[in-house]
Amino acid sequence: MRLLPREEKFYELFVSQVDLISEAARLLLQGVKAGQSRLDEVAKDIKRLEHQGDDIIHEIFTRLNSTFITPLDPEDIHSLSSRLDDVLDGIEDASHRMMAYRVNPIPPGMVQLCETIYSCSRAMKKAFEALDKKKEVMEHCIEINRLENEADHMVRGLVIELFEKETDCIALIKIKEIYEFLEATMDHAEDVADVLQNVVVKNS
Repeated sequence: MRLLPREEKFYELFVSQVDLISEAARLLLQGVKAGQSRLDEVAKDIKRLEHQGDDIIHEIFTRLNSTFITPLDPEDIHSLSSRLDDVLDGIEDASHRMMAYRVNPIPPGMVQLCETIYSCSRAMKKAFEALDKKKEVMEHCIEINRLENEADHMVRGLVIELFEKETDCIALIKIKEIYEFLEATMDHAEDVADVLQNVVVKNS
C-alpha cells in the first residue's frame, strides 16, 4: 500500500521530449532528401520544436524541485531529461548549419546519417514507452548503441572520402562540420541509452 503520492507525470514528460526528438529527426531527414529550399523551412520548424523542448525540460526541473516522492531517483530524472535535451539541441544545431552553409548538392552520406538519426529517435521512443509501461527497455538501448556505432563508422568513412574527393576547401570544411554535428547528435543519443541502462539496473 502506497502511503504517499508518487509523481508519475515524469514518464509522460520524457515521452513528450522523445516525441519532439522524433519529429525533429523526421523533419531533418525530409529536408536533406528534398534539398536546400526545403531545409530553410525545416530549420525553422526544428527551432520551434527545440523551444518546446526547453519548456518541457523546465517543467521537469520545476516538478523535480517540488516533488517529494519521484518514480525514479531525482538525479536519474535530471540526467535523462538533460541528455534528451542534448539530442534535440544536436538536431537543431545540425539543421541550422545545413541551412546556413547551403551545401548543394547534399551528399548521400549526409542523408544516410540523417536516416540513422531518425531510426535512433524511433528506438528512443520505444525505450521510453517501455520504461513508462514497466516493460523491457534494454533491447531498445542495445539498438541505440548499435546505431551509434554504425554512425561512428559511417562518419569515419565519409570524412576519408571527403578529403580524397573534395577539391573545394570551403565546401570540405562545411561538409565535415555538418558530419561532426550529426555524429555528436548520435553520441548524445548513446548517452541517453547509457543512463537508461543504469536506471534499469538500479531499479531491477
